[in-house]
Amino acid sequence: MIASGDHDAFSNLYDRYFKRVYHFVNRRLNNTADVEETVQEVFINVFSSIDSYRREAPFGAWIFGVTRRTIASRFKKKRHPTVPLGDGDSDKIFSDQGASPVAPSAIETIEFKERVRTIKRLMNNLLTPEQRVLFDMHHVQDRPIQEIAQTLNRSENAIKSNLYRARKILLAY
Repeated sequence: MIASGDHDAFSNLYDRYFKRVYHFVNRRLNNTADVEETVQEVFINVFSSIDSYRREAPFGAWIFGVTRRTIASRFKKKRHPTVPLGDGDSDKIFSDQGASPVAPSAIETIEFKERVRTIKRLMNNLLTPEQRVLFDMHHVQDRPIQEIAQTLNRSENAIKSNLYRARKILLAY
């Protein structure tokens, strides 16, 4: 039994689910280093919380629930630097200490560009055309909800609801 510390049982579980978990995480993170680290975290979480499995659902479903929660917790923990948009000073990142700009490192620049590509890919693959337009208008063009509603001849509540669903979809990945 895995719960009693049987290493062979855990090794069998790892061998059985590794590829599926790896592909699941890879589709969401699309960064090899993050994927590998997250997959290891998933199996650590599976091992440490095996006692919480209640046999109400298939074991594989429980593992993918742990996987989804592990991915979500990585996004909550990771604090990315903010990058100013549209003021002509886009090659600087503001530090947490205040408004003193510091030049981003090469790795920060690469990570930022990768995150932008990932968000664009997710938007194109997961959001409806209307959600993409709304997301762009509100989060990229920084237009207020009221203005978007007037432009598209929709209610503010409809715009808010659609934006909420779009953000929820993107945050799940």
